[in-house]
Amino acid sequence: MADKAEQNTKEPQAGTPRILEDNSLIRQRRKKAAEIKGMGVSLFPNKFRPRDKIGDIVARYGRMDSNQLESRAEDKCSIAGRIMALRSFGKAAFVKLQDRSGSLQIHVQRDGVGQDKYQVFKKLEVGDIIGVSGPLFRTRTQELTLRAENIILITKSFRPLPEKFHGLTDVEARYRQRYLDLIMNQSTRDIFLARAAIVKTIRRRLEERGFLEVETPMMQVIPGGATARPFETYHNALGMKLYLRVAPELYLKRLIVGGMERVYELNRNFRNEGISVRHNPEFTMLEFYQAYATYEDLMVFTEELVGDCAKEVKGSLKIEYQGREIDLSPPWRNLDFRTSLLEIGGVPPDVLFDVQAALGLSRELGGVHKAGDGLGKALNKIFEVLVEPELWQPTFITGFPKEISPLSRTCDHDPDVVDRFEFFIAGRETGNGFSELNDPDDQLERFQGQQAERAAGDDEAQFMDLDYVRALEFGMPPTAGEGIGIDRLVMLLTDQPSIREVILFPLLRPEQG
Repeated sequence: MADKAEQNTKEPQAGTPRILEDNSLIRQRRKKAAEIKGMGVSLFPNKFRPRDKIGDIVARYGRMDSNQLESRAEDKCSIAGRIMALRSFGKAAFVKLQDRSGSLQIHVQRDGVGQDKYQVFKKLEVGDIIGVSGPLFRTRTQELTLRAENIILITKSFRPLPEKFHGLTDVEARYRQRYLDLIMNQSTRDIFLARAAIVKTIRRRLEERGFLEVETPMMQVIPGGATARPFETYHNALGMKLYLRVAPELYLKRLIVGGMERVYELNRNFRNEGISVRHNPEFTMLEFYQAYATYEDLMVFTEELVGDCAKEVKGSLKIEYQGREIDLSPPWRNLDFRTSLLEIGGVPPDVLFDVQAALGLSRELGGVHKAGDGLGKALNKIFEVLVEPELWQPTFITGFPKEISPLSRTCDHDPDVVDRFEFFIAGRETGNGFSELNDPDDQLERFQGQQAERAAGDDEAQFMDLDYVRALEFGMPPTAGEGIGIDRLVMLLTDQPSIREVILFPLLRPEQG
């Protein structure tokens, strides 16, 4: 192998993208590839079909001793994977082979695979993908090993993998080259296996309750359903502006009007906002709606759903997140919005009902307000700073101000608040649910209020959607709905501090040359 000092001897020419740069190791690999091709061997064949997964082999044979494996010598295994390590001893070599289910040691001997195949094998390198078949045995150190009787190159790798002792540790490189991150880091693969298990559990629980999975438009003429700034695009053929959706809510509730009664969507939303450890402009949300239910019904179901996900991936309702224990056992704490400001935030009682005092305190805490912002917006900013970070154990906050809840049903005993909850775990909001506003006149009035806020410069205020109002005029039964941030839930259940760790391809600036 070339000396490390030679690895970057050739700098990319000016204007050459770094991803296309050349260096001595790549040239060396391409030279070996040409030699293999010159031996009449295809670099990219598509004929080998592995019969086994490494994980299944380890599960089936991993507890057998040498004698037991010898008695099963006729059980020939057939696997394919990437070479992760290679130790050559002249006429024999040991290879660490990795597939999607695990890794296994391979013993390759010239006498076992034949002179011709061994000559090809000697030109293979870490990173190449091969197919191998043969029986299992244990080495002198008792490691389960496959003795190669047949070996075939499946894919030649032209680039070296990261150095094995340090792996791929640079955070931005891991996100930008997620394929390498997945190859090199089992912990990364485990995160996305857990994510898949969480999503599968959610779908199963919803379908057990009679919810129907649906798909609603990603591109919308009117972006609605959330207080957020949308991305804009343009449809050339129709000559019209479109928006990437900020939420599927208004379309899902149209389906409730249509009599579908229990629907859910688990898909992407897009919000033109900043990037942080909690925010990515493209993210995954679960939204579900149930006719003839209240927000209180969904609070009970939320405890069950989150608990089921925890048991699926952690095996317990007690988990550890960033060094602190969290107990997801129901019932969760339930606090009124105003009460939380008093008891957790230490807000003076008079601030709760004084617009100017609330705006003043919010500004002291860094809140930015526009002309016309009322008591509800001011208190919500105070809540985000003083209360939300303290909600480590699972907590429902209810009784949110009507001013910040334009799609929620007004509370029967307090016209200033709505029948709504948000739930918080580990100091951040993970879900939001409410009894839906189904009075078309009230909804129209609230949309008009949102229009006024947009006219005053609030680009996150919701758009007027007259067709949605028309749908409500046909009659929507009393309904409760909820949205849960899948990425944040996965962060919690995989103990990850950043949302980028749980999104396969988070948004990044273009790579610089």
